[in-house]
Amino acid sequence: MELLAFLGDFTVRSVALGAALVGTVAGALGSFAVLRRQSLLGDTLSHAALPGIALGFLVSGSRSLTPILAGALISGALAALLVLLLTRTTRIKDDAALGVSLSLFFAVGTVLLTYAQRHVGAAQAGLDAFLFGQAAAVLPADVTLIGGVGVAALFALALLWKEFKAVTFDADFARSLGMPVLALEALLTLLIAVAVVIGLQLVGVILMVALVVAPAAAARQWTRRLEAMVALAAAFGALAGVAGALVSASARGLATGPVIVLAASALVLVSLLAAPERGLAWQAARSWARRRALGSHRVLVDLLRLGQDHRDPAYASEQGMLDTYFGGPTGHVLRRLRRRGLVERVEHMPEEGAHWVLTPAGRAQARELQAPFGGRRDEGAAR
Repeated sequence: MELLAFLGDFTVRSVALGAALVGTVAGALGSFAVLRRQSLLGDTLSHAALPGIALGFLVSGSRSLTPILAGALISGALAALLVLLLTRTTRIKDDAALGVSLSLFFAVGTVLLTYAQRHVGAAQAGLDAFLFGQAAAVLPADVTLIGGVGVAALFALALLWKEFKAVTFDADFARSLGMPVLALEALLTLLIAVAVVIGLQLVGVILMVALVVAPAAAARQWTRRLEAMVALAAAFGALAGVAGALVSASARGLATGPVIVLAASALVLVSLLAAPERGLAWQAARSWARRRALGSHRVLVDLLRLGQDHRDPAYASEQGMLDTYFGGPTGHVLRRLRRRGLVERVEHMPEEGAHWVLTPAGRAQARELQAPFGGRRDEGAAR
């Protein structure tokens, strides 16, 4: 009931819808930044948008979202172009070029923001809210603008899906097919800049990089296919956006942008722990299962070798001797093997403790396990 009450609030609905749209676009396009190992690109583009925000306000004279986002997009595109020029025309590496561009544009943006705050009426415009986001200021018209720009970006992604996929995974192969790799990389960077820019009012310049990287990083743990990763990252981004909006609305004084980022980070943490195959919990379970299987295999082979050494396939091995062969206690392993029908306990010299023999099934499996090692041992003896 409390959730329905929140959703019945007009402002909460607008913020939740806007956050879902931003998360969807950022997650889908951020997947390509993560796969291209350009996670810092989102950070660079978000910080580089600050000069455009200030210039958009100074040119338009108002806090209208359209000119501000347009200025932020142009500023971000120029920052991306600077990175491209530095990496292609100098010996500066990608990470250094991204750092240079980020620092330069953010410094220029800070200077322009200081100037704009002294401008008549700018103090009331709240331009500094773009640093950390101000979801409460989102209007239905802003949501419509965010949705329109976001849908256009996703449409461009779908239209050039095969080309972007080829450039992301093998640029040389794409070049051999005659694709304009440089133009495609520039366009893909521009689309990532769009994803960053539309989220500035909700999440802010400082934290927007997290919404670009976190959903994609979480989705990467669950799948190996690009199509599934992009769809899952978009869903994770939308989920983080809606969850952050609702949580911040339910607790007075919580900023929406940071809560959205915390929700996205929680999705990353859950994915790192629980994702099949790649999750830490699954890896620990597989490692434990391998160690357990290895212990069982060693005990089977030890029983077989003891029988071979005594020239008696049905030789009853004393458990203490098995412990010596194994290098530790074997009782738990023998009980597990008995439940599987591979060994059985026999009454043989009770005063010396428990004795064990291989069943026909256990003997056959032990021979299969010993065969590779026995073959190498025989080959070494032949030499």
